[in-house]
Amino acid sequence: MSSQRTRPGTGRHAKRSAGGPAKKSPPSPALTSSIGTDLVASVVVFLVALPLCIGVAAASGVSVSLGIISGIVGGLIVGFLPGSTFQVSGPAAGLAVLVLEFTTEHGVELLGPVVLISGLLQMVLGMLKMGRLFQSISLAVVQGMLAGIGLPLILSQTYALVDSKQLGAALKNLAGLPNLANDVLSDGQKGGALLLGGLTVALCFLWKKVPAPLGRVPAPLVAVVLGSLAASLPVFDVKKVVVDDMLDAIDVVGPTDLGGLLDPAVLMMVVTFTIIASAESLFSAAAVDRMHTGARTQYNKELFSQGVGNTVCGLLGALPMTAVIVRSAVNVQAGGKTKTSRVLHGAWLLGFGLLLPGLLGLIPVTVLAGILLHAGWKLFNPPAFVDMWKADRGEGIVMFITTLAIVVANLLEGVLAGLAVAIVLTVLRMSTMTIRKSTEGDFARLELRGNATFLRLTRLIDALESVSGASRVEIDARGIVHLDMACLSEIEGWAEQRRKAGAEHVAVMLRGDQSAREAAEAAAEESQLDADPSLTAPSESAIAHPYGTEPTPHLTASGHGHGAAHQSSPVRRHDQHGNHPHAQWGYDVQGESTEIGDEYAGELSPSPPMFDQPAHYQPWYPQPAVDPRRWETSGDASLHPYDEGHFR
Repeated sequence: MSSQRTRPGTGRHAKRSAGGPAKKSPPSPALTSSIGTDLVASVVVFLVALPLCIGVAAASGVSVSLGIISGIVGGLIVGFLPGSTFQVSGPAAGLAVLVLEFTTEHGVELLGPVVLISGLLQMVLGMLKMGRLFQSISLAVVQGMLAGIGLPLILSQTYALVDSKQLGAALKNLAGLPNLANDVLSDGQKGGALLLGGLTVALCFLWKKVPAPLGRVPAPLVAVVLGSLAASLPVFDVKKVVVDDMLDAIDVVGPTDLGGLLDPAVLMMVVTFTIIASAESLFSAAAVDRMHTGARTQYNKELFSQGVGNTVCGLLGALPMTAVIVRSAVNVQAGGKTKTSRVLHGAWLLGFGLLLPGLLGLIPVTVLAGILLHAGWKLFNPPAFVDMWKADRGEGIVMFITTLAIVVANLLEGVLAGLAVAIVLTVLRMSTMTIRKSTEGDFARLELRGNATFLRLTRLIDALESVSGASRVEIDARGIVHLDMACLSEIEGWAEQRRKAGAEHVAVMLRGDQSAREAAEAAAEESQLDADPSLTAPSESAIAHPYGTEPTPHLTASGHGHGAAHQSSPVRRHDQHGNHPHAQWGYDVQGESTEIGDEYAGELSPSPPMFDQPAHYQPWYPQPAVDPRRWETSGDASLHPYDEGHFR
């Protein structure tokens, strides 16, 4: 026990002094700094999230208030939950096209139940620890999925950019572009909307080149403010955002609303929302983790948290939500340190939606379309196709097929198609097999290398048939890394047929036979060496050797080895003075012995005494080698300490 004493009133359990309450320690500077940076980051994220919530809702064909409600849930509910510290959730642009198609066909009333069940499925997947599986998806499929989300978004927002109604699916919007161009040329109002929207797109692309501190202001916020001011001028007659009361927009889902889920098409949309919302959130998590050095995302917990958020959004009849890479990146760049920044951003959205909804009615639709068009272009990212093609053409094909399938069909089917192509590509690459054929008279040899799977079965059959006429055949399959049952059965069946047909010799060597064959050959060579009396009879120098029978040094084909299986140099033994033959013989890299001059023999001889201390000796190498084992007559002769030192 320590001899130090604690003064009264200063111990860990000391009572408060009679003079009054104990003084509280001031907050740490790190905590104060974190609160300050989180507060600033929350404002910046709010200014980015507000136009995105409005724009996604408009692109989805629902009330603007539903987009803001999803953003509030993403901040005030998901913001508190575990999983990720820096991700910010809200309505996602990637689901806008799907929501528009669904609400157009089935109505807005079914949107809440679909989002509700999708959220519950996400929670189940999180509890089953399925979040990590999304990290296993091919990068080409991921980038193809993002491009497949971005391209339809660009096509749909092209119509909104000129205050026109989109036609529906991506292919329909693509086919209607010529007529849209004619409408713009003939309608001055659409031309003005195009000018305002085009300036918004240009500002979003060029704003990153604006120097600080002005460049730190989010580009969407600048576009909304400037676009709203320009739209107030008489020269522009453009559509504005229609704002409903946020409380009136809430449509709580009841038991009777779940009846529509019995429709197979609706159930398919539930699965689609679940997969896409989960994938987009976790892909965003992987991207955000690369932007900071803080705590990494816990994928299973993050998936569960996203499910909670979508469950609440579904109960309120709002839009589906995901973790959004744009807001999350802004949160990191603005200096967010804790979850406080994303929680406060939801509080700002709630306050703005309740207290200042009238300001939203000043925002032009074409400005929001320009912001979303810029976001869609970043998702589409055409240079990524070129980079993927240059890096790996096979992966480039997977990425292109994924994008094309999403545009032609839908997002779920496109992702499944991309995964299928990626799996086929992997199987083909794993089935690479080379066959070398050599013949000499009536002898034929096939040497197989690589992976023999059923995909290469026809090639293997052709190779076997090509040597069927030889009376002596050897199939060396020891170089096959993977041999499936189809190819193994074919090789064994063919060999048995050749034996029954009267072939003189048919040998099949598989990968597991290699070590056994080499061991047998080594044993045979060793037995032949032991049978030679000239190698086993003791010599006069061996009798004079202080430790009894001395070992015989040998050279292997690879260099300075000592063994009994290969002998490539004359046997040289210690003489009566204890001199080792290495002092008179040098060796080249192939293991052949070469005699050297006497003038160098003294320099190569070991430092005496050699046998007085058998465990410690000094060979001709610069660094001493120490072997703690003693060389005894009962031990293996190949463990002579000097010989082992030669290896070192």
